Order: sequence, then structure tokens, then C-alpha cells
Amino acid sequence: MNPEPGLRKVKISNAAEQMSRTFELASHYVDDACAQSPLLASALGVSLSPEWDDFGPEGVEQSRELRLRYQQELASLRTENEDDHLARRVMETDFMNAEARYQNGDHFLELRHMASRIQQVRSSFQMLPDDTAEGVQVMTERLRTIDQPLQDLIDLYREGIDRGLVVSQRQVLSAIRQARLLASEESSLFEIPVDGGIDDARDAYGRFADWLEKNYLPKALATDGVGREVYERSADAMVGRQIDAIETYQWGWEEFHRLKDEMTRVADQVVSGASVLEAKEHLETHPSAVVEGEEALLAFVAGVLSDAKDRLAGVHFDLHSEIHPLTVQMAPRGGPLGVYYMRPSEDFQRPGGVWYSTGDQTTFPLYQHRSTAYHEGSPGHHLQIASMMLNADRLSRYQRLMTWCPGYGEGWGMYAEVLMGELGFLEKPGDYFGMLAKQMYRAARVVVDIGLHLNLDIDGQSPLNPGERWTYENASEFMETYGFRTESQAKDEVLRYLGWPGQAIAYKIGEREILRIREDARSRLGSRFNLKQFHEAVIGTGTVRIDILEETISESLG
Repeated sequence: MNPEPGLRKVKISNAAEQMSRTFELASHYVDDACAQSPLLASALGVSLSPEWDDFGPEGVEQSRELRLRYQQELASLRTENEDDHLARRVMETDFMNAEARYQNGDHFLELRHMASRIQQVRSSFQMLPDDTAEGVQVMTERLRTIDQPLQDLIDLYREGIDRGLVVSQRQVLSAIRQARLLASEESSLFEIPVDGGIDDARDAYGRFADWLEKNYLPKALATDGVGREVYERSADAMVGRQIDAIETYQWGWEEFHRLKDEMTRVADQVVSGASVLEAKEHLETHPSAVVEGEEALLAFVAGVLSDAKDRLAGVHFDLHSEIHPLTVQMAPRGGPLGVYYMRPSEDFQRPGGVWYSTGDQTTFPLYQHRSTAYHEGSPGHHLQIASMMLNADRLSRYQRLMTWCPGYGEGWGMYAEVLMGELGFLEKPGDYFGMLAKQMYRAARVVVDIGLHLNLDIDGQSPLNPGERWTYENASEFMETYGFRTESQAKDEVLRYLGWPGQAIAYKIGEREILRIREDARSRLGSRFNLKQFHEAVIGTGTVRIDILEETISESLG
């Protein structure tokens, strides 16, 4: 029982004064994993090396051997306190899930439109400092030797083909397009200030694209959906709790219709008498609601985040000085479209950053970008992840650096958007409409993702294509209209869902679960409930599965 009412206080410090055996083992695992993975080491800011990871079958086996060895050592430990218990549980759960993915051969299927090892090779350059001699040297050497990880991937995919474990044609075609772009003169990846290696990298990407087109594409699957069994297994890992795909699909439609009704009400406030689509058109075309050029977009987002930091600090969150630096910048061209957050290095010498990949878009409607800034920056991912990285008193190094559950992580980003509306940061009708549009976008993801993978019919009350079977084409149309995407963004989105089953729903389901956990806490604590303490407790758990988060918050109540 806590001596004070409410949720226990989360202490933040740069390092724990005394390290338990569990924390020590977790730290050793991070060191060994970084030694095995130079890309992980540079991503975490642990060390810089021109070496590449072994992405081939041997590298997969080496990673598994490391996990199994630490899993065995972890099982022999006795936890000393609640923090030890949570640290051990997180590691054991991750190791068990990783072994299940290995047994199912999921590593052979890491060829997709987004967030697979193909994209990891490209994005690894964003982790390196381009303003130091060492950083430029590492970049140059990696460009010269980029054929190594690409050949490793060929070896891995070749074995997958032999085992009958292949992805869909649509995912392969996307990977080929990305590789062709990286082999061309148009890729901004090669705008980095290196001394050489650009021609070597272009040649390597060209050969990689050729191999995929000649050897993999003919073996790829014609169908996109994975079916209910595989989908629910994948969704469990993404959301962080078991789901019933059919029930979740029905809930997604209920949420879609609820949001559509609310957007109809607010549309009239944006433009008197306007429908949802008319309000959207106004906010996407009226000169007062848009900016021209990437620099203007970045300046707007940076201003929104600066204002949020000033107004939230000490009132709703503790914003520690170490996490204040936050960059807002454009991502290298050649990757999937979207916005994402990149964590700071372990020593915070490389600040956290919000990255925008906008393709050919030059005009930017701002009505959704305020909520997006809150999602990716503060109080969203930047506050969540950077605060977690500082919490060495309560969280092991593994928890702070190595684990991620989209249901918790992206759920918190979605919760941040809703919270900022509750706190009055979206008082203008256009901004509130934008937040609702982001909510609608995530609800649309739920029905599209599940509908495509389970080959379901569209809801009979849908405003588009009611009763039809989901296809790539009508899903793209749906995401363009009710996901509030451009045509190219909508197609990009659906490609992402088809290659990454269950990931897209983690946002909306995670938000729903965090809100439910909050209301359960409010109901149980009554007048003792404190919103700031609740936020501290949620962030203080680190990245955990939703089912573990619920248990941990319940145990934290006075």
C-alpha cells in the first residue's frame, strides 16, 4: 500500500546508484546485442562502426542463440523488488514472443513495403552524425559495403523461397520500386556529405532490385490477406493483448460511425452548413489553412511543439531539461510516405526527432498537423520515450532501449491527441476537426486492415461501397476519403497494412485501452485520482504490453 493516495511517484535520474542482478543482466544483454548488431549500436548511440549486421540466415541464428542464453540466465534469477519483477517479465515476454516468431519463420517474411530490414538498411544512415569526421567516415564505408547486407537479405529470402515462406507480389513490387529509386540519381539518400561509395551503393541497389524481380517475384503470392489465425497472432504481438478480430472489426465500424457524426457536427462550425467532405475541402484548399513548401511545414510543427512544451511543463507533465531538444526535419527521399519519431541516442547527444516523408507534396493543409505534432512530439512519443530513457532508477536498460509494443507506444501517441483536445489545445474548430480526422483515420485503419486480411465485406451502412468485399482498390479509395489522405498516401497506407498485419490497428485499440485504464483508475480512486500522477505511472512502466500495463497500473493504486 502506498503511503500517499493516488499513483506512486516515478523518479527520474540519469543512472541508478545501485544495480540489481536483474538490471545488470539486462544491461549486459544490451551490450551483447549491440556488439552483434552495429546498426543497433549506432541507433542507440552506444558506438559507431562501419560494419553491417548479418541479415542472413547465420545472423538470425546468432541472434536467437544470444536470446536463448540470456533467457536461461534470467530464469535462474530471483527478483528483489517490483521493478526487478517488471524488468524480468518484460524481457521474458519479449524473448518468448521472439522465439514464437522464429518458430513460425517470420524472419523469412521480413520483406514488406515498410519497416522491414530493407528499409532498415536505408534508414541506418539517418542514425549517423553527418557533422563529424567519424560519422562521415562510417557513412562512406557503409555505402561502399552496402552490398553485404543486401546480399545477406538475398540469402535469407532465398532460403524462405525454398521453405515456401514468401510474401505477396504487391510487397515485392514495392521493395523493387524502392530499390530502383535508391539506385537512381533521384534518391536524396546520397545527398549525405560522404567522400565516396555512392556509385557502389547505387550499383548494389540495382543488383538487389534485379534479383528480386527475377528470382523472388515469380515465387511471390498472388493474394494479399493472411487469414484470421495468422492475423490474430500478429495482432496479439502488436496490440499487446489478445483480440477477437471479428469483434474488433465490428467495434471499428461503430467507432467510425460515431466519429463521422461528431465530424458532421464540427464541420458546421468550420463552414456554416458544410458537410464533412466540404469542411475537409475548405481546410485543404483555403489559403488561410495551408502553407507552401517543406520549410513552412517544419516551422509550423516546431512552433506547435514549442508552445506545447511551455504550457504543459510542470502542470500536466514533468518535462525534464535533458529531453527538451527536439528536431523537426525532412526524411531522405526514397522511403514510404508518412511522419515518424526517432528516439535520441542513449547519451542524448543526438536529440529526438520528428521526421516527415512527404514525397512530391508541396502544399500542406495544417488542420491535421497540430494533432500529428502532439502525437509524435510532446506529450506523445518524444515525452514518452525520452522520459522513459531517463528513468534508470525504475527501468532496466533493456526496458529503456530495446523493447517496443505498438499498442502501448502508438496508443500513447493517440491518447496524447485526445488529451490535448481535453486540455483545450484544440479550441479552434479547424484544429478540433483535424484531431477528429486523425481519429477517423485510425478507425478507418481498423476496418480496412482487418477487412482486407480476413476477406470481409464492407459494412452495409458504409458511405462508400457498402456490402462490397474489401479490395486493394476500394480500400485505397476509403483511406483517401475517410483517412483524409492524398491519393498517393492512401495507396501507400494500404500497402503498409497488407505487409504488416495487425500493426495498423494498434494505434486505435491502444488508445481505447489506455483511456479505459484511465477511467477504471478514476472510478476506483474517486477524488484521490490525479491526472498528472496517472501519466507519470503510465510512462513510468516503460514500453510494455497493454495487458501488463493494466496489471501494473492497477497494482500502483493506493
